[in-house]
Amino acid sequence: MTALRVGNASGFYGDRLSAWREMLDGGELDVLTGDYLAELTMLILGRDRMRDPSLGYAKTFLRQLEGTLGTALDRGVRVVTNAGGLNPAGLAAAIGALADRLGLTVRIGYVEGDALARPDALTANAYLGAFGIAACLDEGADVVVTGRVSDASLAVGPAISRFGWTRDDLDALAGATVAGHLIECGAQVTGGNFSFFTELPDGGHRPGFPIAELHPDGSAVLTKHPGTGGAVTVETVTAQLLYEVGGPAYLGPDVVTRLDTVELTQEGPDRVRVSGVRGTPPPDTLKVGVNNLGGFRNSMTFVLCGLDIPAKAALVRGQLEEAVGKEGLEFTLARTDHPDAADTEAASALLHVHLRDGDKARAGRAFSAAAVELALASYPGCTLTTLPGDATPYGVFTADAVPQDAVAHVAVLPDGIRVPIAPPARTAARTAYEPVAAPEFEARPTRRAPLGELVGARSGDKGGDANLGVWARTDATWAWLRGWLTVARLAELLPETGSLAVERHELPNLRAVNFVLRGLLGQGVAASTRFDPQAKALGELLRSRIVDLPADLTPGVPS
Repeated sequence: MTALRVGNASGFYGDRLSAWREMLDGGELDVLTGDYLAELTMLILGRDRMRDPSLGYAKTFLRQLEGTLGTALDRGVRVVTNAGGLNPAGLAAAIGALADRLGLTVRIGYVEGDALARPDALTANAYLGAFGIAACLDEGADVVVTGRVSDASLAVGPAISRFGWTRDDLDALAGATVAGHLIECGAQVTGGNFSFFTELPDGGHRPGFPIAELHPDGSAVLTKHPGTGGAVTVETVTAQLLYEVGGPAYLGPDVVTRLDTVELTQEGPDRVRVSGVRGTPPPDTLKVGVNNLGGFRNSMTFVLCGLDIPAKAALVRGQLEEAVGKEGLEFTLARTDHPDAADTEAASALLHVHLRDGDKARAGRAFSAAAVELALASYPGCTLTTLPGDATPYGVFTADAVPQDAVAHVAVLPDGIRVPIAPPARTAARTAYEPVAAPEFEARPTRRAPLGELVGARSGDKGGDANLGVWARTDATWAWLRGWLTVARLAELLPETGSLAVERHELPNLRAVNFVLRGLLGQGVAASTRFDPQAKALGELLRSRIVDLPADLTPGVPS
């Protein structure tokens, strides 16, 4: 049986608008997927639906489809997307209306049941598996629209349909899950956001979007269309594999994928084989993402120039606390100033002041006007970066779980027949995190240099938690890294992690360690006031730290 070529044209709501056209015109495909949903996106769609109950889906997908649906139908490329968001039926209907306007005949299926009745929540959605997608494709759907499914399900569903896998084909499902995870973030696996972007053939200017060639045993080859930018290498694939994951047991609705079994092999230029993946029964619960409106927020930034920076910041703090009260105020002093600087910008630090409150009036003009009123009555050289503004609502994300059999997973076929998707009959209890001690670190002659000379990193967010994956470029560096980069050392290099519960996991096949930082992001990206609210830059911060590197280990391409 020939491989199933599954491409991806969207990694988030707002990704490259032209990617659908690029993927359809760039070469052969069997399926083209698009991932539009993230925790923040569900909040955005929830607010859309509050204004207009007919909305709740990713509107940009319709614009992309308008210029590409005919091409997809002509070439027999089936489209699978979670752009349905909170209203998959509504998006399916809108696609039908679009096809009618374009004079096209299209068979549309959609998957629903992820939305849960939570009167106290703006949105509550279970992460469904891939078998509903497969049921729609089995009945000839040209386009399948879903709501909240697991990201990998967009690729796993077509593979189930093509190869006839059942719920007992755990290794195959796990292999396809890895492939789905690798392509769901679009160009991140082809060189986007890559630590060693300067080594890419095009310097990382415009990476192409990815393709997974899936095989009946669940193995895959990651590649991209010829002539597109970026690269597909063991390292670009490793980077994406470490993105937003936890321990070696990667939980999904259809299978628990053992990331410590993944084997990556460079098969040729821009071709990486992913094999050896093992799967175990899925958990008996489904993850549920819950969004609520948390209140209102506002921010003002003061520029502090020259001498006495801490004293200037303390003066502003005291004045604002006196003016609006202490509750909900947060102050972050960014020491961007340089001594003896020749220009104002280089001599200045930034004091970011945030206010969160359930009272829109207090968080709005009452706060921002109080900040502006200090312009002539505070520290010398007082200036702000923005005019006073009103407060905006913010959301709070929490993760919950429900039994698999408590969710009415339904595939709505192109002819309108509704097919219930039974939960897995075989499940397994989740295993608790058990720390694994790092091997003893052997002291040796060292040199002072940035950690990133020897390692790459990729970091990201999961609700209020963050993950930070670090991989070694060579076997020799891995032998050192796994003993050197402990939880305690991470706290030395990234002090904000010192007070957190931190999990450390090893993935030897990837020459990588992955840290899960519990609570780093507070109530999630929509509520966070961190400078880097999604922890996307955390890995690059770690790589920039000057440390004692072994003198006998030198920078170089991976072996």
